[in-house]
Amino acid sequence: MAVPGKVSTSRLPPLPTVGEIIKLFRLKAQKQLSQNFLLDLRLTDKIVRQAGNLKNAHVCEVGPGPGGITRSILGAGVEQLLLIEKDARFIPGLQMLSEAAPGKVCIVHGDILTYKMEKAFPKHLRKNWEDEPPDIHIIGNLPFSVSTPLIIKWLENVSKRDGPFIYGRTQMTLTFQKEVAERLTANPGGKQRSRLSIMSQHLCDVENCFIIPGQAFVPKPEVDVAVVHFTPLVQPKIQQPFELVEKMVRSVFQFRRKYCFRGIETLFPETGRLKRTEQLMMTANVDPTLRPFQLSMSQFRNLCNTYRKMCDEDPSLFPYNYREELRQMKSKRNVLKSTNQPKQTEEENEL
Repeated sequence: MAVPGKVSTSRLPPLPTVGEIIKLFRLKAQKQLSQNFLLDLRLTDKIVRQAGNLKNAHVCEVGPGPGGITRSILGAGVEQLLLIEKDARFIPGLQMLSEAAPGKVCIVHGDILTYKMEKAFPKHLRKNWEDEPPDIHIIGNLPFSVSTPLIIKWLENVSKRDGPFIYGRTQMTLTFQKEVAERLTANPGGKQRSRLSIMSQHLCDVENCFIIPGQAFVPKPEVDVAVVHFTPLVQPKIQQPFELVEKMVRSVFQFRRKYCFRGIETLFPETGRLKRTEQLMMTANVDPTLRPFQLSMSQFRNLCNTYRKMCDEDPSLFPYNYREELRQMKSKRNVLKSTNQPKQTEEENEL
């Protein structure tokens, strides 16, 4: 858990307010990009405090937009701030902030989903995975449309210790829709327990820090927003490859309201499906009549470990794709149906 740090340790010279920047450059949030501006610097300061002490730290801010959180990060006395912004309209306003903090800000016009984070920070900041987290932080008010694919991508990076986690257990402080944050932190049995819960909690200590009401943003979104802090664990709770864990968890939760064996069945080809499903659940010691959201982390660990052994014994299992099998079966049925239809005679065609 991050210890909230103090923010106002470094004063910036007088600058236009975030609202004035928006007016100056005629910036308007684009709905198709899920953009919402946070103008209240008390709230941006509060977000930055959740990251801990940023004095002399290296920080990457994702999607800074008009620069509200950017000001709070600079005010915390960071050593270096990397800004990654996809929308070119915001670059001039961010350059004003860069000029107000000479030598501290690097602006990248690019997409965080494709940006190579393993080269974002100096090599000397690297720490061993078992050590305390490096003095590197990722902070961002994420657009709703990108938040889930981005955190899944970063969780895979955590598992493989690459990307921004090549430097060690880099901490992240990010915003999500309140409902997504609840999924990230949900406990077994909770109504929001989901694939995101397992994938995030088996790799990170995940803390739902506080809620920001929707009316604090411009324009106001239809939902509230939550600030979530992630610290990668020294040892994952499920010590299997990310792809295997993700396949197991995705399969289990695809039939959320049914017994968990229904989703687990889809891990196996139709031939021998029932027998293998029973073998997996019996060996993993998991009650097949539990619902997916009732399964504990240790039960998911047992399922993944047992499935891994079955895949090692039969290498054809892991590449198997249930939906592809369904598609092929449907295609065959359509072909059979068309070939079995009686052909019309020329006389019938003329009628």
